[in-house]
Amino acid sequence: MKKKVKKIVLAYSGGLDTSVILRWLQENYHAEVIAYTADLGQEIDRKKIIRNATNLGVKNIVIEDLKDIFVKDYIFPMIRGNALYEGIYLLGTSIARPLIAKRQIQIAKKFKADAVSHGSTGKGNDQVRFELGYYYFNPKIKIIAPWRDWDFTSRSDLIKYAKKNNIPVPSDKKGAPPFSVDDNLFHTSTEGKILEDPSKQAPEFIFQRTVSPEKAPNKPSYVTIGFKNGDPISINNKKCSPSKLLSLLNNIGGKNGVGRVDLVENRFIGIKSRG
Repeated sequence: MKKKVKKIVLAYSGGLDTSVILRWLQENYHAEVIAYTADLGQEIDRKKIIRNATNLGVKNIVIEDLKDIFVKDYIFPMIRGNALYEGIYLLGTSIARPLIAKRQIQIAKKFKADAVSHGSTGKGNDQVRFELGYYYFNPKIKIIAPWRDWDFTSRSDLIKYAKKNNIPVPSDKKGAPPFSVDDNLFHTSTEGKILEDPSKQAPEFIFQRTVSPEKAPNKPSYVTIGFKNGDPISINNKKCSPSKLLSLLNNIGGKNGVGRVDLVENRFIGIKSRG
């Protein structure tokens, strides 16, 4: 029997992992789960998120548009600091976690929840990013990290549980589990499957936002970026919001084959990961 909690705020994407976690929290803690989704510029399907959470009995679903806050208060300062991990990783996933953690704690206060939860595994760095953020904003909050706690030992265990609970299981065109993807306005990262073999080249189709440099136009694109206090505020003399500006630059760079990185990083617990 788990320690009694009444309400849990879960960082919820609407996908397989967090939907399984949502049901598992309900079964093991007998608590109300509040599904929280931060829109940071990823391709979120609001209807899907609401449908999947509602089908699991969730009454409170919070979806917030945080794109401008994310870019202005997190991405821009990171760029000003030339922040890189191990000289190459652009920290697109990393910089998003403190904002999500902060809002989860604020949502927990609003709903008088006594616990928060995330879907990060026990092998990666996100578990540390989330939990340091949680404790910074509320040192007394209870943190539930299912991937370190439950009895599932493999992906197949997760899928069996999902099917048992009528949770949709995504698959690629061949019926296999898809790549692990994290995306927001700053980046799209892809991990797993063939990428776990460092001798294999990353397949072209995983690059969702950039064309191959070989297929990029054989002529330059000219862009004028206006700055104020170190932050970009305009493109080609047209002012726009932080999120709009970054989105436009992403499109320009992507069309010109700019923005691809294939790397192996060291994780907090000592293992290596390619993405």
